[in-house]
Amino acid sequence: MRIGVPKEIKNHEYRVGLTPASVREVVAHGHEVVVETMAGAGINADDAAYEEAGAKVLKTAAEVFDAADMIVKVKEPQAAERAMLRPKHVLFTYLHLAPDAEQTADLVKSGATCIAYETVTDARGGLPLLAPMSQVAGRLSIQAGATALQKANGGAGLLLGGVPGVAPAKVVVIGGGVVGAHAITMALGLGADVTVLDRNVDVLASLSQRFGSALRTVYSTASTVEQYVLEADLVVGAVLVAGAAAPKLVGADLVKRMKPGSVLVDVAIDQGGCFATSHATTHTDPTYIVDDVVHYCVANMPGAVPITSTNALNNVTLPFVLALADKGYQKALLDDPHLLPGLNVYRGQVTCEAVASALGYDYLAPEQALKGIPAAA
Repeated sequence: MRIGVPKEIKNHEYRVGLTPASVREVVAHGHEVVVETMAGAGINADDAAYEEAGAKVLKTAAEVFDAADMIVKVKEPQAAERAMLRPKHVLFTYLHLAPDAEQTADLVKSGATCIAYETVTDARGGLPLLAPMSQVAGRLSIQAGATALQKANGGAGLLLGGVPGVAPAKVVVIGGGVVGAHAITMALGLGADVTVLDRNVDVLASLSQRFGSALRTVYSTASTVEQYVLEADLVVGAVLVAGAAAPKLVGADLVKRMKPGSVLVDVAIDQGGCFATSHATTHTDPTYIVDDVVHYCVANMPGAVPITSTNALNNVTLPFVLALADKGYQKALLDDPHLLPGLNVYRGQVTCEAVASALGYDYLAPEQALKGIPAAA
């Protein structure tokens, strides 16, 4: 198989789909790799490093798309990239389709086979290709929130951990999954007063055991969300419904009642955001203010630390890249019940139920699609 790695073009996105080390593994399996020039510049991997690993470097993204059977990326394809997709292509990347009708329509129209990192599962019910970026985003959420709390950035003027004789800032994390746990780690490490809200008592018990009495665990209801959000200096939105649009847990009326200068960091923004007042921002212009509350809603947070993020991502995506290339995408998907849920769009059909439900498409189960079995009338 010929695998193509274009340079990422989303705002301040410095990650890359395959590192030179990953390219070397793919080539060792007998496949070809074509890489757009400067694709690895953000991780300090120059064209020579890719050539040494066995890749062919091409001048433009168009050349990469034309040459490749499978496109391996990091972020969802932008409009210019979607225009280059053809029915021959297998696209393997983050997609986050449920809140993105325009992207979904373009992928359906392209006829390509589109596999989303974020809906691949594992034997424990986790999302292994999302997890490393959730770890990064969870940790970054506290760094971003601490910066936004500074007065010059629109915040209240609080140091997250306080100092002796001055109380620390109050951090509320909504959602105790991977993002939430890593946000808690950072917030407690900086000395903040931290509360986590979640609707799964087993998750709360696990977090309580992990962090001890330093962490306040609270069962999430509309009442407790309201209580703790109103008391908070920094709120991290860390909820996830796999493949689906994020639930809106903090309404506009509640935002209006929050403390002036408090901060919302919406890590769920890739899936539409969990605060009613959220809209996606970029690393160029990461924050905005609504009702005196600073909002940080960058849709590709891990892109800010591309060396860490790219290596962590490649650690988990490479085995799947190799399986798709070695077996062919159809056999690889049908052989692996955990890779199969990653199939979101296949030859003009939506094969992720959450996406179909969110955007009003007919749903065809991925196994049926791959086997050519039509949907029931």
